[in-house]
Amino acid sequence: MITGGCFCGDITYEFDGALRDARSCHCSRCRKAFSAQASAYALVDANTFRWLSGEHLLTSYLNADGYGVQFCSQCGSTLCGVFEKTVHGVTLGCVDGDPKVELARHIFVGSKASWETIAQGTPQYEEHVPVTT
Repeated sequence: MITGGCFCGDITYEFDGALRDARSCHCSRCRKAFSAQASAYALVDANTFRWLSGEHLLTSYLNADGYGVQFCSQCGSTLCGVFEKTVHGVTLGCVDGDPKVELARHIFVGSKASWETIAQGTPQYEEHVPVTT
């Protein structure tokens, strides 16, 4: 079981299974949404994800396509990503302990902050990962 929660501790969650497809996105939208140089994010199995406490404190921001984030209305921690109101991933900074996952790639490095230096050794992509056929 993997657990996590917000900075103030009032919102907590758990899910069974492993995190997958961990990535760091450096686009300007993620920098603003995560108040950081990039997001650190991994996908979860929505069927095993559940809020343990504080779900009533969640605030959501959704774009016109139904994608967005949920965050704590008290401390501001961005906790998860949602699609059409279903959790599809979590922010790695809010996961408790060692989630046993490593970032597999950096995306949108073409629009990263000018002051950021990305460590070598993990694949980097100017935008999305290229689709192969």
